Amino acid sequence: MELERDAIERILATWPVARLATLAADGRPQLVPIAFAKSGGALWSPIDGKPKRGAELARVRNIRRDTRVCLLLDHYDPDWSQLWWLRIDGRAEIAAAAGPEALAAADALRAKYPAYASGVTPLFAGEPTLIRIAVEKRVGWRASAQGHVA
Repeated sequence: MELERDAIERILATWPVARLATLAADGRPQLVPIAFAKSGGALWSPIDGKPKRGAELARVRNIRRDTRVCLLLDHYDPDWSQLWWLRIDGRAEIAAAAGPEALAAADALRAKYPAYASGVTPLFAGEPTLIRIAVEKRVGWRASAQGHVA
């Protein structure tokens, strides 16, 4: 059954992780788990201070080349009446963490994730950078009306 609008909003406000799909130069999809928060009508993900392998992340390179992205949020449970998923299709941009919209997004990320708020994990690595996702389409499913969503 279709995931209701209020359930989608709860998921976006509280769910801790999404999988971000970007397109590599050869057209292959690349997925990575991300932290994210909703702010100002968009979804935001930081390039945070967790250890990284290289200088510029593949997701950043991919978005600079092709702005089309997809986010997947889902919940698995052995009781399949509790299953749900939410897919967000959108356009992403790489944004400096400056200006009122980006500063509000940084505040939303700190409010959602205690590790960012406490400074255990720095919100930004190097130059403060965010991925801003403008939502174009939201599609969701849940197994049952009795199932718990977020």
